[in-house]
Amino acid sequence: MTKEPLPRLIPTGTCWCGCGAEIGLGSFFARGHDKVAEAALVAVKYGGSIPQMLHANGFGPSHSVTAKAVEEAGWQKCPRCDYVGAPASVRNHEKKCTAAKES
Repeated sequence: MTKEPLPRLIPTGTCWCGCGAEIGLGSFFARGHDKVAEAALVAVKYGGSIPQMLHANGFGPSHSVTAKAVEEAGWQKCPRCDYVGAPASVRNHEKKCTAAKES
């Protein structure tokens, strides 16, 4: 399955959540405003519910969104436990993984 490449986005110096705050070069959001934008998008598109968003996109208890992210989006699984995330997140997790300390 070939995916269309995503467009290259360029930070504008203004927060992308829409608050109008001026921000430093190289940033899309003022601190914490990425989560504000994410929550607002879920509210606008899916009535504010993460389960509704997952369901609308074909995910749920019997179809794992995290497994799909590992398969298709470059996410990784911790080799010592069930944690999954972006590669940097997994590296950070592995430093603290209790399963790693027990081995």
